[in-house]
This record gives sequence, structure tokens and C-alpha cells, in this order.
Amino acid sequence: MEKQYEIFTRFLDRKGLKMTRSRKTILKAVFETHEHFNADQLYEQIRQQDQTVSRATVYRTIPLLVETGLVKQSMRRNSKNYYEHIYGHPSHLHLICARCGSIYEEKTGNLERELRKLCEKRKFRMDEFSITIKGLCRKCMERKG
Repeated sequence: MEKQYEIFTRFLDRKGLKMTRSRKTILKAVFETHEHFNADQLYEQIRQQDQTVSRATVYRTIPLLVETGLVKQSMRRNSKNYYEHIYGHPSHLHLICARCGSIYEEKTGNLERELRKLCEKRKFRMDEFSITIKGLCRKCMERKG
């Protein structure tokens, strides 16, 4: 968590912004969350421990965390953006059940290497990639109806 704090503080300094107590609380909550989250879920999580952090501050801070590369928007479901912290985590893809909404993460294996080869061939610099596979999970396929 110390490295993430340092990265975010330097980023904010370059933008002429301060590392406020609220931003520090949000950063800590993001890295304590090991699930995909949307802004409202993060806000509710934070409010259980610190009622001084406003919903607006959460909504304004998430894009800053995305811009630093500590967090990324991983998907959009039910008209909401979902995020995950990515700093220090390997690339992965998402399998999303269209019926129950369950999310499964899988390592990319050789896929990332193949994508990098493709980009190199096209003289394209890949900064990140996001792969989402939608379908039905085993439980939903086994359910009747």
C-alpha cells in the first residue's frame, strides 16, 4: 500500500492537487477491495468506517486513480462502470455470466504474448488490454428455465 500511496501522491502533486484525508481513505478502500466495484459500492464500503467522505469525492477520485494506472475500468454492467485495482496484479480476462452476473477471472496465459506480437507486427504500442467473455456459468446452465 505504501507504493500505491507514493504513486498517487506524486501524480496529484503534478496535477496541483493535494493528498487529502478523503483521497487517502478512498485509496486504502480500493486496495482493500479484492472484488470488482462500482463507485456506489465503494462509497457504501467507505461510509461504514468514515462518514466524512462524500459520494462526490469518491466519484471524482476514481478517475484520478484510473489516470495514474493504479485502477482500471474493467467492465460496464447495468449502466454502471466497474473497476478493479491493477497495480501489481497480472493481466487477466473476465468471464461474465449474462444471467446471474457472476464474474470469473482467468489468467491470460499465452494470449497476452500473442497480442503483443500482433501489436509489434502492426507497429502499435499496447498500453493495456481488456477482454470480457459473456455467456452462462455452469450453475445457470444447469438451472431449468
